Amino acid sequence: MSEAKKTRDHDEIRRWAEQRDGKPARVKTRGKGGILRIDFGEPEDELEPISWEAFFEIFDENDLDFLHQDRTADGGTSRFNKFVARS
Repeated sequence: MSEAKKTRDHDEIRRWAEQRDGKPARVKTRGKGGILRIDFGEPEDELEPISWEAFFEIFDENDLDFLHQDRTADGGTSRFNKFVARS
């Protein structure tokens, strides 16, 4: 079984996403911020692209950690990720 890792390191998060062709995005909302996502190019009308700078500003303002998995249980590249409250 492959385990998930937790990080706050901006470079590590960006590197992980870009290795999987992921781009920073947020769910369209009114007001400041939004719900962060890594966009892997699958059609989702609610997502809007944002810069890495804006992404990490929201990430830090909301005291988040990035939970992610490098490999699936069978050894393939995993795209599992989740934003969780910093503990």
